[in-house]
Amino acid sequence: MISYERAQVDTLCHRLAEEPHRLIALFGPRQTGKTTIVHQALRRTGFKSRYLAVDKPDSSGFRLPSDSSETIYIAPQVRDKEWLVRNWEEARLEAERSGRFVLVFDEIQKIAGWSETVKGLWDADRIEGCPLHVVILGSAPLLMQSGLNESLAGRFEPIRVTHWSFEEMSDAFGFDLSKYLYFGGYPGAVPFVRNPERWHDYIFGALVEPNIEQDLIAMTRIDKPALLRQLFELGAVYSGQILSYNKMLGQLQDAGNTTTLARYLHLLRSAGLLAGLQKYSNRPHLRKASSPKLNVLNTALMTASSGYSFDEARADRTFWGRLVESAVGAHLLNTAGPDISVQYWRESPHEVDFVLKRGPRNIPIEVTSGSKALPLPGMDAFKKRFRPFRTLLVGESGFPLDEVLTAPAHHWFAEL
Repeated sequence: MISYERAQVDTLCHRLAEEPHRLIALFGPRQTGKTTIVHQALRRTGFKSRYLAVDKPDSSGFRLPSDSSETIYIAPQVRDKEWLVRNWEEARLEAERSGRFVLVFDEIQKIAGWSETVKGLWDADRIEGCPLHVVILGSAPLLMQSGLNESLAGRFEPIRVTHWSFEEMSDAFGFDLSKYLYFGGYPGAVPFVRNPERWHDYIFGALVEPNIEQDLIAMTRIDKPALLRQLFELGAVYSGQILSYNKMLGQLQDAGNTTTLARYLHLLRSAGLLAGLQKYSNRPHLRKASSPKLNVLNTALMTASSGYSFDEARADRTFWGRLVESAVGAHLLNTAGPDISVQYWRESPHEVDFVLKRGPRNIPIEVTSGSKALPLPGMDAFKKRFRPFRTLLVGESGFPLDEVLTAPAHHWFAEL
């Protein structure tokens, strides 16, 4: 067990120190440390609390630490709205007695109709001035945000939890750049990096399969679950490449259509697995009709699907180049806020790896890893056509890769 604290711990502590004006929502992919963040913040603040894990096995118990906080793990047989209301009302009483109490619901999206119930309870607390903080966690951002935005607009404050960055994996586990590129940003997989078979089994058994089965198929209408799985597998293999929907359909066994594939790509991105980047264009209809550029959101998903060992991956110059490019894409996607989009650009024969867009400003990004020779005509063509805010070259002839993987996407829009 590491004592490393992510930046979100500070953010959550600040929110809990304030009066409970809004719900606090932590959402992000599986195994990124959401539950750990909450427990670390509760230990630091010392507030009395109750932690309720909706998806725990059917066993119950409680633990009373030596400090002033109380953490109770409860896994009732029926986790429904009545259960939610009952625990909320108990927490209200604790809040009134202690003057400050924190109620945490982990995987709350697995309770049918949770958002409407929470809305009624929260509004009643605001009328009464109840000193109860409520923190909700979920591993499927699309599902969390759907319930939050539809029923709880203006009543919650989000804290986004993304995949671990190179800087975090380096500080917490001593990863160097090559190790991070291959093994990615899953802290739970670190104990298995010396055992390739166990590491591979962890990535797929503890991460990919639960993401697809429990967060997507079980919680969303998926008419073709086999197609969803195949699409992820295809995307992990082709990460860093542009692939038309028609070519995808030609390689997938389960019949589907381009609309279905586009929706499934959106779902896979919401679960923190795979994104399909749109082509950069000033015309919205051209962006939507473009072939997607596939990019994993954690490079472990690409290497685990490749069949390459660490040494084999490094020896394959072409594969390692795509891995470097995918790492940059994943970092940009994971650190871009809602006001920044990550796209690519291609006008045959020219291409730019990534384009960051924020309002009227755009930043073309080219990733060089030894497999691309200078000059880069795609960058020159983009500059002539779109007059970018700045250009960004990543690699030996530009910004060092480790520096780019440390800076969040919004950093490049500042005046450097």
